[in-house]
Amino acid sequence: MNKVTELTVITSHAGSELVADVLSEYAPEGVSVNDIQDVIDLEKRGNYWDYADDGIYSAGKRVIIKTCFPIDAADETIGEIEKRLCALKAACEFDLGPLEISRRVIDGDAWRDEWKERFKPIKIDEIVVVPEWIKYEPEAGEKVVLIGSNMAFGTGEHETTSMCVRFLCKYVKPDSSVIDVGCGSGILGLSAAKLGAKDVVMTDLDECAVTAAKENAALNGVTNVTVKLKNLLDDESVKGDVIVVNIMAEVLIAFAPHIGKNLKKGGVVILSGILKDRLDKVKTAYAENGFTFIEDRTEGEWSAAVFKGGKA
Repeated sequence: MNKVTELTVITSHAGSELVADVLSEYAPEGVSVNDIQDVIDLEKRGNYWDYADDGIYSAGKRVIIKTCFPIDAADETIGEIEKRLCALKAACEFDLGPLEISRRVIDGDAWRDEWKERFKPIKIDEIVVVPEWIKYEPEAGEKVVLIGSNMAFGTGEHETTSMCVRFLCKYVKPDSSVIDVGCGSGILGLSAAKLGAKDVVMTDLDECAVTAAKENAALNGVTNVTVKLKNLLDDESVKGDVIVVNIMAEVLIAFAPHIGKNLKKGGVVILSGILKDRLDKVKTAYAENGFTFIEDRTEGEWSAAVFKGGKA
């Protein structure tokens, strides 16, 4: 029997993506996120397919994030994670919850089977995000984005991702060049490709995310997608009709004076990862840098917004 150490971290709904991102850097077997709010939101939006096991309903407002590691590396790995979470809590402006950490030794094969059972297809307008191990027959008009077993960098169920996908469905045209900044697993860039974008560039500073995005691009058979390990803002030669960024509000605000250099004339930027009480600050930052606000939407505690133009 393959024994592994399972790590559990308790956080808040608002903090779940950030904490999952930290764990994903150390998680060869993936990350499991049990968030009752995500299930409630999916049910309200009508795109819920038995998303998670019944245990999620007993979690209350807590979010339970789990991953596992080889036993011989657990002490060192968990020590590094604890330091990262402490630094994250000190730097974060919103509540990350208790960040309680616990561990136990479990059967690794059983963990992997249980982990896969948690992920089901997620429908977001005409896009359906489907784990590769599930056979899914799309209905008329649906476009399937397959996601591989390394799903630690996003699966589409979180509001910040789903709002981006909805805006991509609206703004991506057949002749669009699309840039996905901080691409993670590549769901947004791959959605743009499936929506008919002419070409897509996905960038991330995390090597693991870039690897996952490349694997998912290959899995989907898209040939017009390029994945780069880089900071987009360091390369003004890469330009898009649509730029989509799903990152914290503070980073989006820092991007405001620079991101227009990568935007084609008449193009739009789609911004998400914004706590709703920070939306006005993001709007102000982009207005001050020549962008015209088009629209926004809010789901749960999160907002996303679309802006046009900007300083070239």
